[in-house]
Amino acid sequence: MKCPFCGNGDTQVKDSRPSDDGSAIRRRRSCPQCGGRFTTFERVQLRELVILKRNGRRTPFDRDKLERSLGIALRKRPVQPDQVEQLVSRIVRQLESLGETEIQSSVVGDFIMKALKSVDEVAYVRYASVYKDFRHTSDFAKFLGEEGFDEAKPRSGLD
Repeated sequence: MKCPFCGNGDTQVKDSRPSDDGSAIRRRRSCPQCGGRFTTFERVQLRELVILKRNGRRTPFDRDKLERSLGIALRKRPVQPDQVEQLVSRIVRQLESLGETEIQSSVVGDFIMKALKSVDEVAYVRYASVYKDFRHTSDFAKFLGEEGFDEAKPRSGLD
């Protein structure tokens, strides 16, 4: 493993342990050349996944991009980082279990929507606003009505 600080190709593993959910091995490493310390994760990858975009392009599946998307939707929400990691692992397992190497981006989006809805409704709506390309407030109102959120009353803050 290459040192991210100095580029030395000969780093040493100081500690290895399973991640919290057991889906990865967490390794603490150090570089004998610069003394830098860093963490790496080793995960099982069943197959190389390719995402078929709406415009017809094919791109390799990127776990980090999935994690960033969830992180944006969950920003400033009461969800712990380990919960985000568990969501990412669950979605990746679902994608791999489809048995396909090429997956429509809409399938990935649907898995993300389902996962977010089970964890945090605000994050779910945030993600939906981008995923479904909301343009006006009426798009939000329509979506919330379709999803059964219409029983919630808006708060004025004056109550």
